[in-house]
Amino acid sequence: MSETFTLVVVSAGTSDPSSTRLLADRAAQRVTALAEQRGAAVRTRVIDLRELATDITTALTSQLVTPKLQQAVDALGDADGVIAATPVYKAGASGLFTSFFHVLDNDLLIGKPVLLAATAGTARHALVVDDQIRSLFAYLRALPVPTSLFAAPEDWGGQARGDENSALNKRIDRAAFELVLLMESGFARQVRDQSWQSYQHEYGSAGGTELDIDTDSDLMRLATGGSAV
Repeated sequence: MSETFTLVVVSAGTSDPSSTRLLADRAAQRVTALAEQRGAAVRTRVIDLRELATDITTALTSQLVTPKLQQAVDALGDADGVIAATPVYKAGASGLFTSFFHVLDNDLLIGKPVLLAATAGTARHALVVDDQIRSLFAYLRALPVPTSLFAAPEDWGGQARGDENSALNKRIDRAAFELVLLMESGFARQVRDQSWQSYQHEYGSAGGTELDIDTDSDLMRLATGGSAV
């Protein structure tokens, strides 16, 4: 194996078993298989958001990041690729899913390739991924793959029969291949290494390590009570 990629799966499914987790796992399995065919290995880590529900609420209401939540944040920071899957409730991504990404540092996912996936009880929600979830990751400056995944109950028929040519399996293959190609490109690493300063960052983001602050400027001298002269 010439290279090992780290793939982080974020699942907001709340039931056990969960169709959302099942869809995310199927996508992760295809990413791993396709990467291995191309001479690379994939190390997968799963972030099950239902186990972090209390920690996410705490971070939203008090800005306190618990050790469990920090482990999830660190995993995403180290990821070469991400699979983000959510159930759809009332024509939108679940509150647990959006709340998790709301508490993340805005700089955490810059340039990282992300495969977006959703499940719902009806095919009427099929456009939620591209209409709502994709815009969230655009704001976070991530790089969603072109093919999104959506599964309603009727889409699982081919999966249950082991039909590799089912419409859902074809979409999974296409999306997984796109994610593998983007991980291979090293786009996120190159952005961080070569173009990080060209992005607008929040003060204190990533521990402040990405900011080069000139403490000897006129503005900084004034801010600390000195003279601009």
